[in-house]
Amino acid sequence: MPTTSASVAHTSSNGVQPTAAQASIMLELVDENGITIGTAEKLAAHQAPGQLHRAFSVFLFDESGRLLLQRRALGKYHSPGVWSNTCCGHPYPGEAPFAAAARRTYEELGISPTLLAEAGTVRYNHPDPASGLVEQEYNHLFVGMAQADLRPDPEEVEETDFVTADELMERHANAPFSAWFMTVLDAARPAIKELTGPAGGW
Repeated sequence: MPTTSASVAHTSSNGVQPTAAQASIMLELVDENGITIGTAEKLAAHQAPGQLHRAFSVFLFDESGRLLLQRRALGKYHSPGVWSNTCCGHPYPGEAPFAAAARRTYEELGISPTLLAEAGTVRYNHPDPASGLVEQEYNHLFVGMAQADLRPDPEEVEETDFVTADELMERHANAPFSAWFMTVLDAARPAIKELTGPAGGW
């Protein structure tokens, strides 16, 4: 497969310098149909105008139908300190999106999702003005339950909160969220409604 490499160091406009480990993570590049066409380093794939790559987004709920949000750690080079969905990230090349979603949820939040199910895909192009990076993603969506005590990794997660649909809309109007949040939430809504039922309000 062709590989694109980042040959220079990158510092996003928020002043956070990615670590060597972050710079060396490889992503799958895909075409508009989600077919793998190559690989690229994570930072290179996110440099404007962005390279279309595979990603995933997870939405977990408690027994009351409240969505688990996370606020991204302040030290992250991409979209630090903003609220977003339960977990999001990128499969390693050759890794199934479902496996990546479960793995990364455990790494970031210390829990293994239950009843995790596929919720479709969505393709988007979202520039992040704060960092200057671009999310050109073919995103695999997953919904499930959070039924264990959270143990967030402080290097990844600043804080967490469970919110109702109404509480989410209020927070979204008053606090910064990731550029991709509403796109992935709206795409996942049919599966979310099926999981939480009509009483959930989603």
